[in-house]
Amino acid sequence: MDVEYQTDDAASRIAAAIGEPARARMLYCLIDSHARTSTELAVVADVSPSTASVHLQRLKTERLVKVLVQGKHRYYSLEGPDVARVLEGLSVLAGGSRGKFVPNTPNRLRAARTCYDHLAGTLGVSLHDRLRSMGWLSASSDESYDLTPAGVRAFEALGVDMQQTRMLRRKFAFGCLDWSERRSHLGGALGAVLLKLVLKRKWVVQDLDSRALSVTHLGRREMRNRFVLEV
Repeated sequence: MDVEYQTDDAASRIAAAIGEPARARMLYCLIDSHARTSTELAVVADVSPSTASVHLQRLKTERLVKVLVQGKHRYYSLEGPDVARVLEGLSVLAGGSRGKFVPNTPNRLRAARTCYDHLAGTLGVSLHDRLRSMGWLSASSDESYDLTPAGVRAFEALGVDMQQTRMLRRKFAFGCLDWSERRSHLGGALGAVLLKLVLKRKWVVQDLDSRALSVTHLGRREMRNRFVLEV
């Protein structure tokens, strides 16, 4: 079979796997990067446990989810950030409008949240824009980014090991289209490092039962001082 047809066939299978409503609900539940059991995902998808198992096997076959066996339990999570990026893009298409864009996302999620393993929402988009305006990021033609010398110095001053970050087996940095803001936030290895940084330093705290983030008083002060960003 021609390589082009093989690619088309694979894309069709992946689209069909995502397109079934119950499976889509499972995938969007996992976009917060937290693993869940098949029982939990059955509740989310509003299907029986046996049906959920069939759906999860299909998603696993198409490499949309992965499973971690821990004792008697099997925990499912997204296969990786590329899957999260596709889901985020589909959210943009699903909510697209030819008129003026008016977001209908719940306020807390719109303000700040995780998108798989990086910052999203108004906070994520604002940080992305500040990093670019301060000259820390340089863009290439394929929407990917690299750090400028000033950016390298700035991130290393924050305690980020840039050599280790570049060795991660994923795209270094890119603009990930945000489904609530319809503008880009920072994705890739650099975006993941930034999220870990703000969580570790208690600039933001994450809800226990959702992917919403809350900026702390310390975080507001640090983002004002380091990024000239009012949040």
